[in-house]
Amino acid sequence: MSWRVRYSPAARDDLKRLYGFLLEHDTVAVRRALSAIIKGAELLREFPFSCRKLDPKNPLLRELLVSFGVSGYALQYEIEDEHTITILAVRHQREDDYH
Repeated sequence: MSWRVRYSPAARDDLKRLYGFLLEHDTVAVRRALSAIIKGAELLREFPFSCRKLDPKNPLLRELLVSFGVSGYALQYEIEDEHTITILAVRHQREDDYH
């Protein structure tokens, strides 16, 4: 079964922010970074339960780590129902608010 992956408005804002940052600092990496994030999200279509839990009290709230260069990105998502996954946030692992 293939799950539907959607992005919350906050996650879309995160992607725009990350895209803008890379565009200012490394134009070559922009396309590669977005490709890595999209490929990671595609993995969730088939294996949404394979990623680590963010909260032991909520097994449907999870995080996918996407490697990119020497660090990477974290996609925080929730399994909404038996058909839908919502990506809630996209963070670079070197961001101040990433834990």
